[in-house]
Amino acid sequence: MEKRISRLQKNIKGDGKAFLITSGVNRFYLTGFSSSEGAVLVTRKNAYLLVDFRYGEAAEKTVKSCKTVVFRKLFDSIKQICSEEKINEIFVERESVTLAIADRYKKAFKGFGVTISDDGILDTLLCNFRKVKSNDEKDMLRTAQRITEEAYTEVLNYIKPGVEERKIALELEYLMRKKGADGVSFDLITISGKKTSLPHGVPDDNAVKEGDFFLSDIGALYRGYHSDMTRTVAVGYATDEMRKIYEIVLEAQISALKKVRNGVRAGDIDSTARGIIEKYGYGDKFGHSTGHGVGLDIHEQPSVYKTNDTILSEGMIITVEPGIYLPDKFGVRIEDMLAVTRNGCDNFASIDKNLIVL
Repeated sequence: MEKRISRLQKNIKGDGKAFLITSGVNRFYLTGFSSSEGAVLVTRKNAYLLVDFRYGEAAEKTVKSCKTVVFRKLFDSIKQICSEEKINEIFVERESVTLAIADRYKKAFKGFGVTISDDGILDTLLCNFRKVKSNDEKDMLRTAQRITEEAYTEVLNYIKPGVEERKIALELEYLMRKKGADGVSFDLITISGKKTSLPHGVPDDNAVKEGDFFLSDIGALYRGYHSDMTRTVAVGYATDEMRKIYEIVLEAQISALKKVRNGVRAGDIDSTARGIIEKYGYGDKFGHSTGHGVGLDIHEQPSVYKTNDTILSEGMIITVEPGIYLPDKFGVRIEDMLAVTRNGCDNFASIDKNLIVL
């Protein structure tokens, strides 16, 4: 955490300037401490974690990267620090601050002679820092993936005709928590039959039927880090058309995985998967991006889409998840989460991707 603060401080250009971080995920990234409210104020020489009384004792005992300041009124504490360190300009996050809050900042800080800058510089810095994961972060993500796979392997025995989609989602969450997860990465997608043509279908009391595809887009949350995995299985049997579409998606996914490596344009990963699907005539049935970054947020940069010119770097964590969706019939998606390496990728997913018929 200290290295992250130091790296941020090196990007403060000029005297009298500071960075104010208020979004929960970025506060956690810089301090390792989670709270519902608070702020991190970073100056060229110091860094402060500002929390209210509810979190004061815990923060003082655990946070090493910042000085803990327990405030009664946040603006009063910031005013005092600005006075002591002669701060006259504070850069704030743009993406996570609403217009109403930004307006409050500007009015309050103007009262004690501080200008607020919301030009996006701070967002860009933090986004670029978070794109490349440390070894510790990769360990958290691997653990989240392991928990996901262990729960999924068990729940395969639970997926059968007559079982409701919602109950399968609940069973998966229970198993993930039992195995050490702090929660789920997102609202789990456990859908069957025609609903699998909906990329973000919502599980309900719809019961699994013989001859259905069953799609699970799932992930576990572990110490702030998310996993993300999708698998599609058949229940009872699979028709020739189901097998055909599955094999096309699998070919697209494997081809895209082979393309991943340090120095490759993110858009080229998407183009590789999309090209396979288009070759078979299903290009218009694949409407979302091939993947996205994953970490403290379930969707981070870089986006793995054909127009993204971001160059992949060693240590970035992305997903590769092509799909084909046939309205009122079925859909197939296969997704792995992986780390970009110098010569390829380190795939965190180990679950077999050949079509499983339960």
